[in-house]
Amino acid sequence: MMIQRLVVVLLVLMVVFVGCGGDESGKPMQKTKKITWDKDGAEMVLIPEAFEETGDSYDEFGDLVPSKVVKVLDPFYMDTTEVTVGQFKKFLKSSGYKPKEPIDWDKLYEYSPTDDHPMIYVNWYDATAYAKWAGKRLPTEKEREFADWGGLFNKEFPWGDDESIAREYANFSGTEGTDQWQYIAPVGSLKPNGYGLYDMAGNVSEWCEEGKDTKVLRGGSWDFSTAILRVANRSIFSTSANADGSGNGFRCVSGSK
Repeated sequence: MMIQRLVVVLLVLMVVFVGCGGDESGKPMQKTKKITWDKDGAEMVLIPEAFEETGDSYDEFGDLVPSKVVKVLDPFYMDTTEVTVGQFKKFLKSSGYKPKEPIDWDKLYEYSPTDDHPMIYVNWYDATAYAKWAGKRLPTEKEREFADWGGLFNKEFPWGDDESIAREYANFSGTEGTDQWQYIAPVGSLKPNGYGLYDMAGNVSEWCEEGKDTKVLRGGSWDFSTAILRVANRSIFSTSANADGSGNGFRCVSGSK
């Protein structure tokens, strides 16, 4: 797993939570700061700084060097929901951006029929163009994974380890309409994780920022099983970032300053 042992520093309480601690209720472990981003009107939540505990090692003289905690992520803001159809249409109109592959709106509306549904059929370049226009960027994989846990750390899913409650937090294959939607759900329709982030698993997979030769989607989508909803799961595109589909979307992040 990319992030092995992370801790969140809670400045108010001066307590460090290490490893797999946390409340599995899905409720925020701390009061999170929220803002509204001017450019696209997105609600964003502040994700706290993250630290990783290194293992014991030996120096060049053979002496034991104790483990230490190092900061691996600065605080950052993340969209609480996936970018919506309405937000993406605003971007297209405002920026004049022309996707390399024209958007088939009739096909898109079969799966995301309203402005409150996630924008789909976007490749990595489309998502990056939107993020740049909005003054934000796509999350790194480490940011995405840390935010995914919502303060629980090293759990299988964004809500913890209990797969039986997946329907409360994720729109995925096999719900057979019991979640009210045949395909994709409007953003924010299900329970959020501990940081107040919606649809971090299921609904649509989300593009991450980095990768020169490969691009990665995280989170799984509406047509995947719960096995693909696990925090550690990655969908890798090794040859190009042109992949799009009815299960591909994104959300953005920004620095905290």
